Amino acid sequence: MELPISFTDRMQRLLGPEYKDFLAALQQPSPVSIRLNKAKFAGQPALVRVPWASHGYYLPERPSFTLDPLLHAGAYYVQEASSMFLEQALRQAVDLGQPLQVLDLCGAPGGKSTHIASLISKESLLVSNEVIRSRASILAENIMKWGAGNVLVTSNDPRDFGKLPNFFDVMVVDAPCSGEGMFRKDVQAISEWSDENVNLCAQRQQRILMDVWEALKPGGVLVYSTCTWNEQENEQNIAWLADQEQAESIRLNLEPAWGAVPTELNGVEGYRFYPHRVQGEGFFMAVVRKAGASGDTLTGKSRKKKYKLNRAGKKEQALVQDWLLEPDRFEWVQHGDVISALPAHLFEAADEVYQQLYVVYAGIEVAEVKGKKLKPLQGLALSQHLHREAFAKEELSLEQALRYLRKEDISVGGQGSNWLLLTYQDLALGWAKQVGNRLNNYYPKEWRIRMELPQDLPEPLLL
Repeated sequence: MELPISFTDRMQRLLGPEYKDFLAALQQPSPVSIRLNKAKFAGQPALVRVPWASHGYYLPERPSFTLDPLLHAGAYYVQEASSMFLEQALRQAVDLGQPLQVLDLCGAPGGKSTHIASLISKESLLVSNEVIRSRASILAENIMKWGAGNVLVTSNDPRDFGKLPNFFDVMVVDAPCSGEGMFRKDVQAISEWSDENVNLCAQRQQRILMDVWEALKPGGVLVYSTCTWNEQENEQNIAWLADQEQAESIRLNLEPAWGAVPTELNGVEGYRFYPHRVQGEGFFMAVVRKAGASGDTLTGKSRKKKYKLNRAGKKEQALVQDWLLEPDRFEWVQHGDVISALPAHLFEAADEVYQQLYVVYAGIEVAEVKGKKLKPLQGLALSQHLHREAFAKEELSLEQALRYLRKEDISVGGQGSNWLLLTYQDLALGWAKQVGNRLNNYYPKEWRIRMELPQDLPEPLLL
């Protein structure tokens, strides 16, 4: 591994006698870890736990995730272990039992957003944002697979969040960075690194923090993180923010066995993860609280009389309400031909987001209106709120499931013209339509598995 000289010089000064262990760790394979979706998978795998994450686990080796239907069903998410430390920041700095409005500003591809969705209460709202539209589509896909139902996916520049002053109780800013912590996982990150890029990243991170700061409520919590080790992008940036805005540093309690290294600059505390100390990649996190007293969950602004969200008609609601568990808990909205469901108590807050931001995906996409008929949508199939008894169900074998995920024609026998909910190990994968003895595959074409299936199919990861 050819590391830049200025990088190695800095790390030697920073780590001292630990530098040799650090360098040796960079030559080792990256650990592989996953985080379970306990709303979909209740089992207890025989795997080593990620110590700072309640549902994080290490794998002994990297399997072919693409060929595991349970991944596509949202039973787990493949996430780097160090970044799961977000759970400690939220559990220790925030009352997660309260209704919260949470922003994950740099959400793609979805690791932290799905983690947040598992930690906040059902009464809370998560806005998961990604500025790059193509990446926002990937984010929406992973949010849909997780199936929480109280998430809005947006695609906006950080400065756009100034239109929502004092809106969020919690912000997570996993800032774009120089990527030093990813060197052993991504060789390209080494070739792209330079001192100039570090400076540019630090300046961009400051702009991002100032752009979104107004949207955080007084008393609200900001979690800042990067996957890099230099002080410019880490301690210096968060100390600069605290000085500019009189923010209070929040200290987290660390277990010594975790291996995380606490740091401090100008009274602001941070936490560093090094590959020779933890089973994970390079990572930095700091938590601060905005000055002032916390206010109500909603902004308190006078509402516009006209909502941007259009409620679905009573006729349409009557056709789809039995498709969800506890349908009275939801507000039914319609955009064009698509009927979606939002938790009713989040309608006002969600509409405020719609008024100001570009929303890619919201709540649960339930059905598409096709003339006098309704087509159930993928978001419904993968939702944690799906009323499965409302549909005929067909359990697939591993080969059938993978062929379905490749969007191939499969046969399950039977006759009729029903919509079928296709499952694998009792987890929903998506929809098919029985037309006589033929089965039409409605798996989203942009999600389909493109790799060829091997003759010997691997066992699913969570068996």
